Amino acid sequence: MSLDFFLGVFPQLVDGTWITILLLLVSAVIGNTLAIGVALARVSKNPWLWMPSYTFIYLIRGTPLLVQIVWFYYALPVVLGIDIPAHVAAVLVLSLYTGAFYAEIIRGGVNSIERGQWDAARAIGMRRRQVMRHVILPQAVKRMIPPFMNQSIIQLKNTSLVSTIAVADLLYQGTIITAATYRPLEVYTMIAIIYFLVLFPLTLAAQQVERRLARAD
Repeated sequence: MSLDFFLGVFPQLVDGTWITILLLLVSAVIGNTLAIGVALARVSKNPWLWMPSYTFIYLIRGTPLLVQIVWFYYALPVVLGIDIPAHVAAVLVLSLYTGAFYAEIIRGGVNSIERGQWDAARAIGMRRRQVMRHVILPQAVKRMIPPFMNQSIIQLKNTSLVSTIAVADLLYQGTIITAATYRPLEVYTMIAIIYFLVLFPLTLAAQQVERRLARAD
């Protein structure tokens, strides 16, 4: 691997890296917003709320992300009769996928709180919504943080799949460089190193958070 080749393609790989990180951040924000509503509907006793949320979660979790990306980009425009840009389809699919997994994390956190907490709050006259807001969620959030961070790390790796619909992320930039230079070994080695350099600090941070929460308990 020559230094000149590395310096020549590095700016293009950096551009792809920023796109990858941007996809993660945007999909995480949208997905988390979606997940809160879906999770609260999922734990609701109203069948008109929990049945659609249940269907959404298991439909998204039960199909491969790559299949969803391809379907949203190629099939959904045919169904709706409109063109969907590749980056819009990528953000949409990643947000829905993130939302489904985040929703299950939230639901698991809520369900992990002992039933006695609900009963005690209801006994002093608090309504279900007040119990959820002031008693259950503050305790559940602490338990959600580690799985949230781990899922976010997985989601960053999942963004590489959007290269299949020509979104200019890190992997797609590598594909373009490889097609132009015929040097796949060097290019994909650099891509692997960049992913590692981005993910390794996040992994260490997630482990540190888990240790601190364990000591706090």
